[in-house]
Amino acid sequence: MMTKALKSARIKTQPMKYHLKIEISLKPGHSDPEGQTTASLLKELGYKVESVGVSKAYDVILEVNSSKEARTEAAEMCKRLLANPIKDNYHIAVEET
Repeated sequence: MMTKALKSARIKTQPMKYHLKIEISLKPGHSDPEGQTTASLLKELGYKVESVGVSKAYDVILEVNSSKEARTEAAEMCKRLLANPIKDNYHIAVEET
C-alpha cells in the first residue's frame, strides 16, 4: 500500500526550464515592405536575390512542468500578443534547458 506522502510526491512534478524559440512571419500574400526594400538594396549591391522575407524571432525561457505545457503556453503567447492571426504565421521550437 502506497503512503499518502509518497502518493503526493509522485503526483507533483518539479517545474523545468524550457527554451522557446518563436518565429513570427507574414502569411503568403501579405505585403512585406521591409523585405522588399532589403531585396532591392541587395540587388543594387550585385546579389542575385529573388526575394527577401523578414520575420521576428523571440527567445523565451519558461518554467513549466513539461515540454507539452511549454508548447501550449508558447502558442497562447502567440495568439494573445506576439502574432496577428490575420496576417502572421508562427513556428515554435521547444528545448529543455
